Amino acid sequence: MPLAEWSLHADRPVLEILLALAAGGRDLPRRLVADTGAGSRRDVFELILEEDDCLQCGGIPIHQVRLNGAYHGLFPVYLVDVRLPALSFDDSVPVVGVSSVPRGFDGIACFKFLRRFSYGNFGNPDGFALEPLPQG
Repeated sequence: MPLAEWSLHADRPVLEILLALAAGGRDLPRRLVADTGAGSRRDVFELILEEDDCLQCGGIPIHQVRLNGAYHGLFPVYLVDVRLPALSFDDSVPVVGVSSVPRGFDGIACFKFLRRFSYGNFGNPDGFALEPLPQG
């Protein structure tokens, strides 16, 4: 099975995604902190990105969500095309648009997104990796 692996950043697990730009051309790379404590499997969103990224990538507004954790208040949710080429992942993902993200990162990969994959360090204590879930 393919494995996509990244080095820790600021001692935190990260993954890198590509966002499809609305105007075409090259994809927009984004480094996200992998946070299993962000959201639950039942939440209506999978990622948290700056709202400007959602708009720049042609995100389709679908509704709003009230958050009560690190982000507090009512926030828009967009459908944004997200790619992980190493894993052949290309899908529209519900993303919360916020005004600021954790310093040193471009956003947050929440638990609902991470559970699409097997995730962990896969024996590398200085890394974080994703692999597709077994089919069957």
